[in-house]
Amino acid sequence: MIRFRRKRPAAAEAGEAEKPQVVSRERLYEVLRRPLITEKATMLSEYNQVSFLVAPDATKGEIRAAVEQLFRVKVKAVNTLRSAGKVKRFRGRLGRRIDTKKAIVTLAEGQSIDITTGL
Repeated sequence: MIRFRRKRPAAAEAGEAEKPQVVSRERLYEVLRRPLITEKATMLSEYNQVSFLVAPDATKGEIRAAVEQLFRVKVKAVNTLRSAGKVKRFRGRLGRRIDTKKAIVTLAEGQSIDITTGL
């Protein structure tokens, strides 16, 4: 399968800063589902990164806006990954786990989020 890259706008190519995305207050809470607390995710904290489980339809701009507004920090970058749910058997019947989307958020220098305290 051949995938084509979308053409970037001229403003983005010129190195101009992107405009912050305007997201409603309700959408902010829908975008970030929960923080991921795993061994791999805690190792990311050495690189000033935090991982979240996010809504499958959330964009990188929405994730950035949600983290910046809810936790009052400056976000340097957002990386996302999608994982398809597996087909599993339970008591002889086929079932399917849900598809998930994760976001790894890199914070600016000197910024931190304590995800154990909540919002």
